[in-house]
Amino acid sequence: MKDATDIHALMTDLGKRAKAAAAELGYASAERKHAALIAAADAVWANRAAIIAANAKDLEYGRDKGLSPAMMDRLMLDEDRIQGIVNGLRAVAEQADPVGAVMAEWDMPSGLHIRRVRTPLGVIGVIYESRPNVTADAGALCLKAGNAVILRGGSESFHSSGAIHACLVEGLKAANLPEDAIQLVPTRDRAAVQELLTMTDYVDVIVPRGGKGLVGLVQREARVPVFAHLEGIVHIFVDKDADPEKALRVVLNAKTRRTGICGAAECLLIHKDIADTLGADLLRALVQAGVEVRAEGLSVDGTVPASADDWGKEYLDSIIAAKLVDDVDGAIAHIRRYSSSHTDCVITENDAVAAKFFERLDSAILMRNASTQFADGGEFGMGAEIGIATGKMHARGPVGAEQLTSFKYLVEGDGSVRP
Repeated sequence: MKDATDIHALMTDLGKRAKAAAAELGYASAERKHAALIAAADAVWANRAAIIAANAKDLEYGRDKGLSPAMMDRLMLDEDRIQGIVNGLRAVAEQADPVGAVMAEWDMPSGLHIRRVRTPLGVIGVIYESRPNVTADAGALCLKAGNAVILRGGSESFHSSGAIHACLVEGLKAANLPEDAIQLVPTRDRAAVQELLTMTDYVDVIVPRGGKGLVGLVQREARVPVFAHLEGIVHIFVDKDADPEKALRVVLNAKTRRTGICGAAECLLIHKDIADTLGADLLRALVQAGVEVRAEGLSVDGTVPASADDWGKEYLDSIIAAKLVDDVDGAIAHIRRYSSSHTDCVITENDAVAAKFFERLDSAILMRNASTQFADGGEFGMGAEIGIATGKMHARGPVGAEQLTSFKYLVEGDGSVRP
């Protein structure tokens, strides 16, 4: 454990090096960034045995800490998941480079020609918990958008993150880009997080990725702007005009595919007119799938009564709250009260109901007849994501490379003067 003076000096050094790297990355060619990501992907696959060995140390640490099965699942890496990391790096590499893209251009009567073009944010601090794949996703997306990044992984994923980070640095070296473009905080000391949140001279944006405790801390303590989502309190409203087969397929997938991710469904709202038909079938199917259903207004064998604490709850486990509502307006009212503005879904064949749901709610992602587990940057064609932003800043929903840019105005005249 380092003392506070050491941590301050360590983080200041990381910040200075990141800022210097960001200045160079801002004009790095698309080809060099592409080459760095492809080389990093190759390095991850070539070093997969070492990454899995490092992950084994983290899994032992997690077991000793008593992490839940859902958190252990998030932490675990096997060859298939490492293949997913490789695929994500390659997908980000193949995307169009956002830096320098012209967003709009126009001419003024004064003779000025004005362009609004994408430009990197600068230095991004990413603070995340147990999922070691975030090391690759965040590093790749920040690099693609021309940003330097300081990664601070969770204590649980310390060894896995270090092994993956080493592969990203190999990629930077291969492309002759500054190694300081992607840095990993080399300590588990929590004081490093506090330092990162207040480094306004060096860090332009903080992105926290983790549970409510982490994100709440960042939002309270940060002096740097934050792209954040606090929780994934995800609702599905099953309308009376839902297709039963679609509803069963979507609801089961949204809850059970992976219960520990932020896109997992946590609350099922059912139109009162289908309480004894499709509604009951849905609850029975969930119970049969091993889900604990906490229900209000529905009585189905195997369910338990819901309490007031079950609304607005992110379980990240095989638990779901279920409730009858009068209609789409009742669903909207419930979601407005309890949603975390992450992802909410309607299942209906009625276009008017779907249109009202989309119009009246302002979650970052709204879906119709599709599993909420698609709330993911990779599934949106972004290659990967650095997180799901639920705030009102320019980055909302999955934050990919394009969302990690700002813009500047390029104004050209011909000896133009203002009268």
